[in-house]
Amino acid sequence: MKKSVIIWITALILLIGFSTTDLQAQCAMCRASVESNLSSGESTLGSGLNKGILFLLAMPYLAISIIAYLWYRTSIKERSKRLYVATILKEKLNIG
Repeated sequence: MKKSVIIWITALILLIGFSTTDLQAQCAMCRASVESNLSSGESTLGSGLNKGILFLLAMPYLAISIIAYLWYRTSIKERSKRLYVATILKEKLNIG
């Protein structure tokens, strides 16, 4: 990759990473439900809720990763086609 692209991506990641604010991780109803279950001795609901949050968190990253992979694969195929056409043109021009 070009150095400028790497610098731009790094700056964007740092900007996003340092511009976050503290927020409550759960809605009021979810929090009340977890607190009532923890007070009664049931801790399975809290772990299930945490797994659900992690699942929802992973989906955008998965979607972006799939799109990036497809874009990369397409660009590699297009590059190989361009090189093939350029090679054929060079051969034709040298023969003629």
